[in-house]
Amino acid sequence: MERPSPPGSDPPPTGRITRGTTGLNRLRRSDRWTAHHPDIVRALSDVPQSALAVDVGYGARPDTTLEWAGWLRRTAPTVRVVGLEIDPARVVPGRDGVEFGLGGFELAGLRPNVIRAFNVLRQYDEAEVPQAWATMTARLRPGGRLIEGTCDEVGRRCCWVLLGPEGPISLTLAWAPGHTERPSDLAERLPKALIHRNVPGEKIHEMLALADECWDHAAGFATYGHRIRWRHAAALLAERTDGVARAPRRPLRDNVLTLPWASVAPRT
Repeated sequence: MERPSPPGSDPPPTGRITRGTTGLNRLRRSDRWTAHHPDIVRALSDVPQSALAVDVGYGARPDTTLEWAGWLRRTAPTVRVVGLEIDPARVVPGRDGVEFGLGGFELAGLRPNVIRAFNVLRQYDEAEVPQAWATMTARLRPGGRLIEGTCDEVGRRCCWVLLGPEGPISLTLAWAPGHTERPSDLAERLPKALIHRNVPGEKIHEMLALADECWDHAAGFATYGHRIRWRHAAALLAERTDGVARAPRRPLRDNVLTLPWASVAPRT
């Protein structure tokens, strides 16, 4: 069985130490989405042996990795979960069936089915993002997926990119219905690849403006609550934009918008 590198091993991890801020339940919106997304379910389930999931850059405490493991086990009860940190001082002993080790974008030599890297690339330059994506996705097993994103300090607003070895597939925005006035409020939490592109002439700027317009059109449903209003706004947005995922029939705790990468990718 592949093992993550112990502190002090060679070669050194790829990347650099970042702030490491974290918090209990901070990534809950991404966790809920991950547990139901068909690409992730397939990546964890359609494998001949137990699946492997790697969490890159879990921060000063391993809370979010442990929580992620609980969600993944709903889909794949035997999944092996490994949390990696580039700072040797943050590497902790394994607990609750989760392993921890030293590593960065090279994934400590592991070949996972699913990778998550949250609130890591936000602290890098935009020009560094493609290489980090390529380094991680090159380590994926066939059919594997990478989830790379950003959220606010308490996890009320969250955005992430889903990637495969071929590159970005989709962008998802998820937010607490009662704590966000308009979809465009998510702009401040866009992944690093897009956060500087929210300007006129770029696709992400146009998409957020259209989402706000649909939200305004659905104002008549506000009396039923933010979730019902967003469901109608999202349906209108899906009519106006190819490839926008419609809300599932099951009840949702979060307002969620998933867009094909082609509809938001940088133009320059």
